[in-house]
Amino acid sequence: MSDDSGSAPEGPVSDSPRAYTVRLELVDEPGELLNALRPIAENGGNLLSVFHERGHVTPRGHIPVEVDLEATPERFERIVTALRDNGVNVVRAGADRYGEQLTVVLVGHLVDTDLSDTLSQLERSTSATVVDFSLRLARGEVDDGVTSARVRLDAESGTARSVLDALRDVADEKGLTVVEPLVEVTP
Repeated sequence: MSDDSGSAPEGPVSDSPRAYTVRLELVDEPGELLNALRPIAENGGNLLSVFHERGHVTPRGHIPVEVDLEATPERFERIVTALRDNGVNVVRAGADRYGEQLTVVLVGHLVDTDLSDTLSQLERSTSATVVDFSLRLARGEVDDGVTSARVRLDAESGTARSVLDALRDVADEKGLTVVEPLVEVTP
Protein backbone atom coordinates (compact mmCIF):
# COMPACT_ATOMS: atom_id res chain seq x y z
CA MET A 1 0.00 0.00 0.00
CA SER A 2 1.49 3.33 -0.98
CA ASP A 3 1.15 6.67 0.78
CA ASP A 4 0.36 9.42 -1.71
CA SER A 5 0.19 12.16 0.92
CA GLY A 6 3.79 13.19 0.27
CA SER A 7 4.60 13.21 3.98
CA ALA A 8 7.52 11.35 5.47
CA PRO A 9 6.83 8.17 7.40
CA GLU A 10 6.59 8.56 11.17
CA GLY A 11 9.10 7.04 13.55
CA PRO A 12 12.86 7.33 13.98
CA VAL A 13 14.88 8.23 10.95
CA SER A 14 17.67 5.71 10.54
CA ASP A 15 19.90 8.07 8.63
CA SER A 16 19.89 10.89 11.21
CA PRO A 17 23.36 12.03 12.27
CA ARG A 18 24.56 10.76 15.65
CA ALA A 19 27.53 11.59 17.83
CA TYR A 20 30.31 8.99 17.82
CA THR A 21 33.69 8.68 19.48
CA VAL A 22 36.61 6.96 17.79
CA ARG A 23 39.72 6.16 19.79
CA LEU A 24 42.85 5.79 17.70
CA GLU A 25 46.53 5.02 18.21
CA LEU A 26 48.83 6.89 15.85
CA VAL A 27 52.52 6.51 15.08
CA ASP A 28 54.39 9.67 16.10
CA GLU A 29 55.31 10.75 12.57
CA PRO A 30 54.47 13.87 10.55
CA GLY A 31 51.15 13.61 8.72
CA GLU A 32 49.66 10.77 10.78
CA LEU A 33 46.96 12.93 12.37
CA LEU A 34 45.98 14.29 8.95
CA ASN A 35 45.94 10.71 7.60
CA ALA A 36 43.49 9.81 10.39
CA LEU A 37 41.22 12.84 9.88
CA ARG A 38 41.03 12.70 6.07
CA PRO A 39 38.71 9.62 5.90
CA ILE A 40 36.28 11.36 8.25
CA ALA A 41 35.94 14.36 5.93
CA GLU A 42 35.94 12.27 2.76
CA ASN A 43 33.08 10.13 4.07
CA GLY A 44 30.83 12.94 5.27
CA GLY A 45 31.69 13.04 8.96
CA ASN A 46 31.48 16.29 10.92
CA LEU A 47 34.31 16.76 13.44
CA LEU A 48 33.15 17.78 16.90
CA SER A 49 36.49 17.59 18.74
CA VAL A 50 39.95 16.05 18.50
CA PHE A 51 41.97 15.23 21.61
CA HIS A 52 45.56 14.55 20.53
CA GLU A 53 47.90 13.93 23.43
CA ARG A 54 51.37 13.87 21.95
CA GLY A 55 53.08 13.89 25.36
CA HIS A 56 51.77 10.45 26.27
CA VAL A 57 52.17 7.10 24.58
CA THR A 58 50.19 3.87 24.68
CA PRO A 59 51.82 0.60 25.79
CA ARG A 60 52.61 -0.01 22.09
CA GLY A 61 54.45 3.32 21.90
CA HIS A 62 51.78 5.12 19.87
CA ILE A 63 50.03 8.45 20.44
CA PRO A 64 46.43 8.18 21.75
CA VAL A 65 43.90 10.30 19.86
CA GLU A 66 40.20 10.60 20.56
CA VAL A 67 37.96 11.98 17.82
CA ASP A 68 34.35 12.97 18.45
CA LEU A 69 32.36 13.22 15.26
CA GLU A 70 28.85 13.33 13.94
CA ALA A 71 27.66 11.12 11.09
CA THR A 72 24.80 8.95 9.99
CA PRO A 73 25.23 5.29 11.00
CA GLU A 74 25.95 4.32 7.38
CA ARG A 75 28.60 7.02 6.98
CA PHE A 76 30.14 6.12 10.32
CA GLU A 77 30.65 2.52 9.19
CA ARG A 78 32.32 3.80 6.00
CA ILE A 79 34.54 6.11 8.07
CA VAL A 80 35.73 3.27 10.33
CA THR A 81 36.40 1.03 7.32
CA ALA A 82 38.31 3.83 5.56
CA LEU A 83 40.40 4.50 8.68
CA ARG A 84 41.40 0.85 8.89
CA ASP A 85 42.03 0.71 5.14
CA ASN A 86 44.42 3.68 5.57
CA GLY A 87 46.37 1.74 8.20
CA VAL A 88 45.04 3.71 11.18
CA ASN A 89 44.84 1.64 14.36
CA VAL A 90 41.21 2.00 15.50
CA VAL A 91 41.13 1.00 19.16
CA ARG A 92 37.46 1.72 19.72
CA ALA A 93 34.67 2.93 17.50
CA GLY A 94 31.18 3.39 18.78
CA ALA A 95 28.36 5.70 19.67
CA ASP A 96 28.93 7.89 22.68
CA ARG A 97 26.04 10.17 23.37
CA TYR A 98 27.35 12.99 25.49
CA GLY A 99 24.23 14.37 27.09
CA GLU A 100 25.80 16.59 29.72
CA GLN A 101 28.36 19.34 29.58
CA LEU A 102 30.26 20.60 32.61
CA THR A 103 32.46 23.65 32.90
CA VAL A 104 34.77 23.89 35.89
CA VAL A 105 37.69 26.06 36.87
CA LEU A 106 40.89 24.56 38.27
CA VAL A 107 43.12 26.83 40.35
CA GLY A 108 46.60 26.14 41.65
CA HIS A 109 50.03 25.18 40.43
CA LEU A 110 48.64 23.67 37.22
CA VAL A 111 51.86 23.91 35.23
CA ASP A 112 54.03 22.51 38.02
CA THR A 113 51.62 19.60 38.57
CA ASP A 114 51.39 18.85 34.81
CA LEU A 115 48.02 20.01 33.47
CA SER A 116 48.20 17.47 30.65
CA ASP A 117 48.52 14.66 33.19
CA THR A 118 45.64 16.10 35.22
CA LEU A 119 43.33 16.08 32.18
CA SER A 120 44.54 12.62 31.13
CA GLN A 121 43.84 11.18 34.58
CA LEU A 122 40.35 12.61 34.44
CA GLU A 123 39.64 11.10 31.02
CA ARG A 124 41.11 7.72 32.00
CA SER A 125 39.01 7.50 35.18
CA THR A 126 35.66 8.65 33.72
CA SER A 127 33.57 8.53 30.61
CA ALA A 128 34.06 12.28 30.10
CA THR A 129 35.94 13.95 27.29
CA VAL A 130 37.80 17.23 27.64
CA VAL A 131 36.45 19.32 24.77
CA ASP A 132 38.03 22.67 25.60
CA PHE A 133 40.26 24.36 28.11
CA SER A 134 41.94 27.69 28.52
CA LEU A 135 44.83 28.48 30.82
CA ARG A 136 45.30 31.84 32.54
CA LEU A 137 48.48 32.93 34.22
CA ALA A 138 48.12 34.99 37.38
CA ARG A 139 48.80 38.68 36.95
CA GLY A 140 49.87 40.97 39.70
CA GLU A 141 52.75 41.87 41.89
CA VAL A 142 53.25 38.38 43.25
CA ASP A 143 54.02 35.62 40.79
CA ASP A 144 53.88 32.42 42.81
CA GLY A 145 53.12 30.10 39.87
CA VAL A 146 49.38 29.94 40.55
CA THR A 147 47.33 29.60 37.39
CA SER A 148 43.72 28.89 36.57
CA ALA A 149 42.18 26.84 33.79
CA ARG A 150 38.63 26.73 32.55
CA VAL A 151 37.88 23.14 31.54
CA ARG A 152 34.82 22.15 29.54
CA LEU A 153 33.86 18.47 29.68
CA ASP A 154 31.31 16.43 27.78
CA ALA A 155 29.95 13.59 29.89
CA GLU A 156 27.65 10.74 29.03
CA SER A 157 24.12 11.26 30.28
CA GLY A 158 23.78 10.50 33.96
CA THR A 159 27.52 10.50 34.74
CA ALA A 160 28.14 14.15 35.64
CA ARG A 161 28.20 13.49 39.40
CA SER A 162 30.80 10.71 39.06
CA VAL A 163 32.86 12.92 36.71
CA LEU A 164 32.88 15.69 39.35
CA ASP A 165 33.83 13.16 42.05
CA ALA A 166 36.77 11.95 39.93
CA LEU A 167 37.82 15.52 39.19
CA ARG A 168 37.80 16.33 42.93
CA ASP A 169 39.99 13.26 43.59
CA VAL A 170 42.56 14.26 40.94
CA ALA A 171 42.54 17.87 42.18
CA ASP A 172 43.03 16.78 45.80
CA GLU A 173 45.96 14.57 44.77
CA LYS A 174 47.61 17.55 43.05
CA GLY A 175 46.69 20.23 45.59
CA LEU A 176 44.36 22.06 43.20
CA THR A 177 41.10 23.86 43.91
CA VAL A 178 38.02 23.05 41.83
CA VAL A 179 35.43 25.75 41.25
CA GLU A 180 32.41 23.63 40.39
CA PRO A 181 29.37 24.38 38.24
CA LEU A 182 26.70 26.45 39.93
CA VAL A 183 23.92 24.19 38.67
CA GLU A 184 22.79 21.05 40.43
CA VAL A 185 24.07 17.88 38.80
CA THR A 186 21.55 15.06 38.69
CA PRO A 187 22.73 11.63 39.84
